[in-house]
Amino acid sequence: MARVDANATEMKEHVVAINRVSKTVKGGRIFKFAALVVVGDEKGTVGFGIGKAGEVPDAIRKGIEDAKKNLIHVSLRGSTIPHEIIGAYGAGRVLMKPAAPGTGVIAGGPVRAVVEAAGIHDIRTKALRSNNPCNVVRAAMDGLSRLRNAQQVAKTRGKSVKEIFA
Repeated sequence: MARVDANATEMKEHVVAINRVSKTVKGGRIFKFAALVVVGDEKGTVGFGIGKAGEVPDAIRKGIEDAKKNLIHVSLRGSTIPHEIIGAYGAGRVLMKPAAPGTGVIAGGPVRAVVEAAGIHDIRTKALRSNNPCNVVRAAMDGLSRLRNAQQVAKTRGKSVKEIFA
């Protein structure tokens, strides 16, 4: 999982989920907000973060700052991913399959935000088991971080790219 510098390029932000949480104290309830945010340059770099604050804009700002600290680079093949993969985190599982050009992004809300921020234009996905947005985003990030292109596989095996496809 290669870390990427957040200041190198312009990042696009996607707010995936905002959750209101409450704490009951002697004088009543205290409400706070948690924001799940995905950032990416739409060229293969993506990250996510969670921000918590008393106001929604502050929570989103903190989430963006956190996301820029956790960027990864995604291996792409044209406008899709190099191979099928299942990302997992907790009870969240996300199945991601490469798709032919023109297919578009076939994905639910949390996975769609991650995939679009990464710059993937043709992919088929399915969130399996959990539908908790935080776990689904983490599972999608896990899957994308484990993608390997032909050059990486060839280097690991000590072969050329032509030998891999033969």
